This record gives sequence, C-alpha cells and structure tokens, in this order.
Amino acid sequence: MARIAMTGGSGGVGSLVRPILARQGHEVTVIDCKAPDRMYENEKFISASVTDREAMARALVGAELVVHLAGFPRERPWNDIVAVNIQGGYAVLDGARHAGVLRVLIASSVHAAGFLRVTEAGTADPAIMRPDTFYGVGKIAVEALASLYVDRFGMTIVSARILTASAKPTTTRALESWLSPADFVRLIDAAAALGEPGHHTVWAVSRNTRLRVDLGPAEAIGFHPEDDAERFAEWASETEPGAGDALLGGPFLDDRHPLGVDWSDA
Repeated sequence: MARIAMTGGSGGVGSLVRPILARQGHEVTVIDCKAPDRMYENEKFISASVTDREAMARALVGAELVVHLAGFPRERPWNDIVAVNIQGGYAVLDGARHAGVLRVLIASSVHAAGFLRVTEAGTADPAIMRPDTFYGVGKIAVEALASLYVDRFGMTIVSARILTASAKPTTTRALESWLSPADFVRLIDAAAALGEPGHHTVWAVSRNTRLRVDLGPAEAIGFHPEDDAERFAEWASETEPGAGDALLGGPFLDDRHPLGVDWSDA
C-alpha cells in the first residue's frame, strides 16, 4: 500500500476516491484549505493553501505519490486561473521535488483539448493541445511544468486528462466520458507503481461501451479500467443539444459559458 498525499482532497473528486483508497489500506494525507466532511481510516488532514510552495513542501514529506486535485474546477477569469490553478500546479510540483517525492498524478482535463472534434478523438494523441477555456489553458500550463520537472529532476508524472469524474453518469453524453471512482483509483494505483522517470499524458476515462478516445497510452502505463457507463444507460437523461456537441468540450462551448467568466452560477 502507498503513502499518498492528496491536494484538494476535501473536494468532490477527492471525496469520491478517498473511501476506496481507505478500504484498500492506503495511507492518505488530505491537503486542503477546508477539512473533509468525513475522515477515513489511515487518513490525516493538513490545512494548507495549494499556492504556498513552502507549505506544500512541508505537507508532502514522506509521501510516495502526490495526487494533485486542487484548483478551480471550471472556468474563471484569467487572473484567477493563473493565481490558483497554474501557481498551485507549480507549488505542488516544486514542493514535491523539495520533499523528495518523485511520483505525481496531476488531475488535468479534457478541456485542455476541448476544441478537438469528437470524430477525431479516437486517434488523437492524448497530449494534443486544443483548449476551450482559460481553465483548459491552465491545465496545459501545468502539464508543461510537469514535463519540465520530469526532464530537469527525473520525476515520474502522469497528467490525467479527466473527462467526466462522478459517482455515476447522469446524461447520455456522460455515457461516453464517465470516469468511475473505482477506475480513478486504478489510475492512482498505476501511477504509484511506475518506475522509470517520464511524463505520461493519458485520457482518464472508464472502459465505456460508447468510449470516444484511445485508452492505449493509459494502458501502456498500467491503467486498465474495468467499469462501463452503459449499465446506467436506462437512467441517463438525454443531453440537451448545444453548440459544442461535435467537440470534446461539449457544454463548455455553448452560449451559457463565455470565456473568462466565473461559471459558478451557470
């Protein structure tokens, strides 16, 4: 079992995967500005800002893998993305380096490639850059930092381009893009087991019947998802038609989601 430090572990995705990690016996340090609603066995909590490099370096000491989930989860004004998502990515990577942690899993996003056409996604390199938002640009910036830290310092980093991470898929579009909590844990386990230094950008998605992207690069690093969203198809609601239907970014590209605006109320 691994010693895992998880930034943003009190948030939605962290709350989905932490109970599974606890059942598997992993030791998890939850690093967040807000304490989790619930703590599990073998967990501890450290209150720290993801943008504070020195605090990150202290919090990450003793970890074998960092899972970086912290940051704004959707579009914000440019200065917010820079101050939190990009600066936070730098603080975590540099903090990990100074703490002697060589393995990192970064929660990147499909929105780093949101302007990629769905029909092209099956053969596209997972590292393709087609951002649909400032949020997507921020993800690419942190992926670039990851590449730098791998080449400079011999780290092993997985940039996981998450499509739809949720307890279950609720729309027909999510039947294509769902990443189950159990499969996310399988990806975490794969990252923890990597040996050789390298930067791996992969699609983070379950083995869905309606899958649109290529799982090959993810399988090459030992990630073998098992869940299929199709078992929820009977209960999934029809996705509303929108301007982004033909693109991976989907609703991030419709009129309700303008560039550089806080979408919290959208």
